[in-house]
This record gives sequence, structure tokens and C-alpha cells, in this order.
Amino acid sequence: MGDGKPCILFRARRIALRYQNNSLLDLTHRAFSPDHSVDTRGSVCSKDKAQLVMKFGDVEDLRALSIRLQMSSKFYESAGQSWFSLDRVSLHYNWSEEAHFNATEVYAPATSSYHCQHVSNLPHYSPMLVASSHTDPAHLWSLTFTDFQLQAFNVFSGKFSSPADCATFLSPAVLMGLISSLILLLVLAYALHMVVHLRHVDHYDHKTTVYFPRAPESDTCSADKNSM
Repeated sequence: MGDGKPCILFRARRIALRYQNNSLLDLTHRAFSPDHSVDTRGSVCSKDKAQLVMKFGDVEDLRALSIRLQMSSKFYESAGQSWFSLDRVSLHYNWSEEAHFNATEVYAPATSSYHCQHVSNLPHYSPMLVASSHTDPAHLWSLTFTDFQLQAFNVFSGKFSSPADCATFLSPAVLMGLISSLILLLVLAYALHMVVHLRHVDHYDHKTTVYFPRAPESDTCSADKNSM
């Protein structure tokens, strides 16, 4: 972002925020409307770290409200490529108060964008945002991004790459687990094949072996006497 070129792309059909039982705050218009361009100063990008800062200013009873998305990038040898992940979502308000959510299961290959219908801490949405600790004020907040799409670190044309959807997406760990399971299955199949083959060979040898009984010694002696 320092050279004027975006390194993070983000969009959502709706951003909904609520503190305890207070009224719901819809930040969508403030975030994406051309008439209320959100302040993103403070957003930074590096080779493996990125942070998107969205400053909304005063929103009803909240002063200096901002939402920050912290991301990282890592190369996975098992997948043979880099992946980026959303690690934390933070709320900053009233100048000095903060609430932090750890993000889970929000990642995609670096060549793709990430998309999910809901990224939220609400239980009925299979929460992907979890309060960073038991004492964190995040427990008092509900935050939901609807039709969430994010891309970082590999933004070239200013447009989203093809999305990796959370509903059908496999993480590097899952992919590695599937590959390992396939290898073990092939080894097991080969071992069973060898066992069956050895049993077949042993059965064949048993059938084709002919044993000639030895003549009794007394009969041999009688035959020798008669010949004399």
C-alpha cells in the first residue's frame, strides 16, 4: 500500500456489530460506500505479514471505532505452495479499549482469494471468530461478516482471484492427511497382495510335491534271498 498499489482486497455484503444487548450497528455503508470512504491509513503489508485497518470514526456511542484484520503467509511443503490466513480480528474503540478475536479455519492458497458466507463469532454460524481469552472483552461483542471475501499478499490486478470457498475447502493439514492415508492404503493393499501370493505359492508347492514311500527293510531282504 505504500506505493499506492493495493496488497489486500476485502469485501463483504454486510458488516454487523453489536455490543451486548445494544442495538445492532450496520457498518456496511461506512465501509464500502463511495460517499463514506473508510479510512485505511495504518494498513501495512510485508512479505509474510499484513494488516488491514478500517477506521470508522465515531459510530453512535462508540468513539474512534476501528476494525483490524491481521493476516500472515506461510509456505507449506506438503502442499507445494504458500497459503495465507486470517489470524486475528480486533476491535478498537473509545480510544483505548480493545477486543480481540482469534480467527480459525480462515485460509486459502496464496494464488486464490478466500470466501465464506458468514465469518462470525455467533454460535449459529459455526463460529470462526473466537475470543482470544476468557477475560477478553470480545465475549461482550457479536461480529458478523456476511458474504466475506479476502485476499492478501498476491494482489496484482486489483481484482479478486478465483475464490476458495469455506464450504468446500481443504486445508494443508487435511490434504496432507489424505495423501498420507492414501499412501498407507496402498502399502496395506500391497502387503495383502503379497500375503495372498505367498499362500498361493505355498499351496501349489504342497500339491505338486510327490513322496515315494520307502520299501520295508524286511521285504528287501526277502527279495535278495530269493534271488540267491
